[in-house]
Amino acid sequence: MAKHEFGIMIDAPQPGKRYDEYEPWKYACISVNDDYLEGVVEKLSFIDFYWHTLSAKGKGLAYCGITLVPPCSLKAFTDVIADIPELYELKKLLEKALVENKWVIHYGL
Repeated sequence: MAKHEFGIMIDAPQPGKRYDEYEPWKYACISVNDDYLEGVVEKLSFIDFYWHTLSAKGKGLAYCGITLVPPCSLKAFTDVIADIPELYELKKLLEKALVENKWVIHYGL
């Protein structure tokens, strides 16, 4: 079963640094089943994210890569998944990051 990992970053991403290493333990990531994210990928494609580095702004998740989710995009992300019971833990994580004004990191497939 394919999984995505999401975690709250302790420090904001640094300009010029690439986030290419798979380090879910570093951010106390939670696992999310790909089957549940598949249904919202298109809706997420309208939200601003960064792919691997702050110099690569993109729309939607880097599905098979690493996504940096800025605090300003967390509300929109939460709104997209709000009514999906299987994504409740992810919703809680995003809400916590929003309250704390923290970035979220996503490790794709």
